[in-house]
Amino acid sequence: MKITLAKTAGFCFGVNAAVQTVYDLLEENKKVCTLGPIIHNPQLVADLEAKGVKIVSSPEEVSQGETLVIRSHGVEKSVLNLCDSLNIDYVNATCPFVAKIHKIVAEYSKKGYITIIAGDKNHQEVKGIIGHTTGEYHVIADTDELDNLLKNNPNLASENVTLVSQTTFNSKIWKKVQKNLKKVCTNAKIFDTMCNATSLRQEEAHTLSLSSDCVIVIGGKHSSNTVKLYDVCKLNCEKTFLIETASELPLDVLRECKSIGVVAGASTPAGIIKEAIKTMSENLQPKDEQLEVTVEKTFEEMTDEEAFEASLSNLTGDQKVVGTVVAVNSTEVTVDIGRGVTGYITAAEFSTDANVDLVNEVKVNDQINLIIMKINDQEGTAMLSKRRYDAIAGWDKIASAKESGEILTGVVKDIIKGGVVVYTNNVRIFIPASQATLSRNDSLEDLKGQEVSFRIIEIGRGRRAIGSIRSVLREQRKEAEEKVWADIEVGDRYNGTVKSLTGYGAFVDIGGVDGMVHISELSWARIKNPAEVVSVGDVIEVYIKDLDKEKKRISLGYKKAEDNPWTIFQNNYNVDDIVKVTIVSMTTYGAFARIIPGVDGLVHISQIANKHVAKPQDELKIGQEVDAKITAIDLEQKRVSLSIRALLPEEVVEEAAEEVVEAPVEVVEAPVEVAEAPAEEAVEAPAEEVAEEAAE
Repeated sequence: MKITLAKTAGFCFGVNAAVQTVYDLLEENKKVCTLGPIIHNPQLVADLEAKGVKIVSSPEEVSQGETLVIRSHGVEKSVLNLCDSLNIDYVNATCPFVAKIHKIVAEYSKKGYITIIAGDKNHQEVKGIIGHTTGEYHVIADTDELDNLLKNNPNLASENVTLVSQTTFNSKIWKKVQKNLKKVCTNAKIFDTMCNATSLRQEEAHTLSLSSDCVIVIGGKHSSNTVKLYDVCKLNCEKTFLIETASELPLDVLRECKSIGVVAGASTPAGIIKEAIKTMSENLQPKDEQLEVTVEKTFEEMTDEEAFEASLSNLTGDQKVVGTVVAVNSTEVTVDIGRGVTGYITAAEFSTDANVDLVNEVKVNDQINLIIMKINDQEGTAMLSKRRYDAIAGWDKIASAKESGEILTGVVKDIIKGGVVVYTNNVRIFIPASQATLSRNDSLEDLKGQEVSFRIIEIGRGRRAIGSIRSVLREQRKEAEEKVWADIEVGDRYNGTVKSLTGYGAFVDIGGVDGMVHISELSWARIKNPAEVVSVGDVIEVYIKDLDKEKKRISLGYKKAEDNPWTIFQNNYNVDDIVKVTIVSMTTYGAFARIIPGVDGLVHISQIANKHVAKPQDELKIGQEVDAKITAIDLEQKRVSLSIRALLPEEVVEEAAEEVVEAPVEVVEAPVEVAEAPAEEAVEAPAEEVAEEAAE
């Protein structure tokens, strides 16, 4: 009996990232909840629940101190907005392919395009896509529904239309949908948003089901992509079974088959797949034919680099030589390896550093340990590699570092799917994205070309090593945090980096710990949003305003005393100064005028003009610029008195003075309205002071 497992079986990229996110958060001892089951696989969901992961149906169910994970299906824009408004700590694990659809429909529906979505209207992914549209949309499940839509809406032929699909939509139906739409809506913008992994799974399932007596589809019965795989296989093979675990295998039916194909949905854990294969093999095959299920790559699936490194352990002594440098230039090194053979080492085979300067690295007569890659006996030449020899020697250090936990350093050479590649001692180390940065929001691209510190966390077959930068960064951060808490005092100043913004302030990393600058501490002026003053990534100078070492909370100050508008006013203005001011508000007893931003002065009604004034609006307008004289300054109460009248001709002023006496009754009542005045400092003028000024 032959059992064939599809190459594409198991977690897809998006699901794997989402599940890994949850497990990473659990490792950080976070209280985790997911918005709906993280994947449509009851066994894995049960495992997470056993570890304390809670499933919620709305962000409003998230308790304080919990971290919410948005699953790979994605959610409506309104759900993300709700998370932000509730200040929920959440991680958006939406699959990048799904997020791409969100961006497309948001952009084109905003331009007025009508959105058509091919998919299951009841599936969360489709609901999430709909939640990112801002105009008319339609959901169709197949070509019949599309044809009915076009028939009942003839206007679509002349409208701007865009078509997208659910990532797990049936690939064959998707092709027909595109073809039918093009016939009617010739100008439609069609985006092929089918996930490549989904298409490959369905194609492989189709091919495998044609050549198998029986097909086993492994996955959750509520998983959309798993059910579609079942449908694809069922069309070609009558004996197609959908199971969730090995216990559901129809062994009696399988014993009658000569060939069994096995496929699995994108949300099926590798452990469940392996258990099913193992159960079939042990029960249906002779012992000498039983399968050993692995997830390692074959040599055919490896890149040239991986295949060569995997074969290093098989090198013979004849392949290792010592070469003496006889010449060197910018592109290659020429060496004598004896035996009448001249060897050549290209820059690429000398070092993993693409910018290596060979002329400065080696000199004539230097001896170098090398590996023979290729020999041309007729010409008496050989192609050699230094970096690959170094990789062999370096591997011993890698293996030792895995056992000891030693921290290694290396340079990030490439950013690849799923992580980054680091070289240390000419050995290639893969670091998964989940282990590459301290925060999941940090860009991997920023690491390229950088020297990083990491640990070896796993060594696989074929000299394949996996490392973790994050574990080192966490330790460094913890050490820095302990140092900060040991030394920190109120009043200390730090240069910190703005890590995030909220509606009520900015969180700043001061070197191992985060503190918060409240919005009121960001500026002397009134602001509505912290983004008016700072941005994420800004390096700013802050000081410790308050701290609670027991609760590990730090309040930071950012406003500088020298920027206080009253300090600026005190240093630059005096009584009797003549200043140009702007009228900003009116009351029954006078007008408030802006001297500098943050400092307003009061022009009492008796000081507005050289005649009797019934109300300030008769002489002044909001926004009007006038000259005024500073007649009094009270820094303690933060009050400034101004006079326009003092700048008028004296003889006219004397005539006006007699009329002013009649105004005190109205002026004394002014404090009742003071609370409405926009300038806080001047608003607090006492009734006695107003009455005295009115009586002049």
